[in-house]
Amino acid sequence: MMRASLVNGLGATLGLRPGERAGTRTIFLLLVVCLLGIASGAYWFYRASQRGAASAGGPASGASGIVLSDSTTSILAGLESSLEIRFYALLDPATVPASVTAFAGRVGQLLSAYQQDAPGKIKVTSFTSQSNSDANAAMADGITVFNLDKGEACYLGITLALNGRKETLPHLSPDWEQALEPDLTRAIIRLVDATRAVAVPTAVSQINTAAVQEVRALIPDLDAVSVPAGKQILQDAAYKEFTAASKEMQAQVKEAEQRLAEAQKVGTEAEKQAALKHLQQVQAEQIEKLKEIAARSKAQIDTFQQLKAAPH
Repeated sequence: MMRASLVNGLGATLGLRPGERAGTRTIFLLLVVCLLGIASGAYWFYRASQRGAASAGGPASGASGIVLSDSTTSILAGLESSLEIRFYALLDPATVPASVTAFAGRVGQLLSAYQQDAPGKIKVTSFTSQSNSDANAAMADGITVFNLDKGEACYLGITLALNGRKETLPHLSPDWEQALEPDLTRAIIRLVDATRAVAVPTAVSQINTAAVQEVRALIPDLDAVSVPAGKQILQDAAYKEFTAASKEMQAQVKEAEQRLAEAQKVGTEAEKQAALKHLQQVQAEQIEKLKEIAARSKAQIDTFQQLKAAPH
């Protein structure tokens, strides 16, 4: 079952599942996960406005007017390899509640929005029949079977595949629908992070010189620090910077949201649009700053590993 939504608070969502804690994680992944929560909250007014406009003007073309968060769009724009999404909605119409069937339809629309936001980079394949072949495919991908106590075996889940690696959301539930987009995007981030190969150079001269200076400032005695300990030092430093930047940005976002709320109550249409544009600009600047911190931290960690691996 998917975890609670990121938009309900960063503190409740930074904890990772036990399986995700295996191996060494880069601060890049942690920062982007946090970024998803912050951007989702800051973007609330914009998405509400977009949905309102879609409702007033009728269904939008494509994925029924679904608007993905800026964070998701940014991650999809950075895909360098083709991502396959396999959606399993094998439901027994005689025993599965109509609410679950309707939820499965909305999941399909969300996946279509992902595919449309990354044309040529995402392929969505849907499995909807209760044939043996579809059921076998679901089991092979680790999708959880349910409904056996009521009727035919059912499957409702998603598997994502990238460069030979897989991430699976084994059982989707309407109870956690609000968390679906963040869960999907986190799964994509984990795949990208896992498949990102770090090329180890043969000489220190090939390493990013700016990152070398930053690493040596944080870890003066490289030989005395192990790789895991050094990565932790760099992660802690980046997280400290990230936290400080987030606090500063939250004040800016709050002010922009209040400005938009006031404009929606008593302002003219021009004032509403100006307030919305200001909120969007604040959010965009927020995302860029956090992305810079994440990129710099990843460069430091990669450089540290390269320095430790390079011949002395």
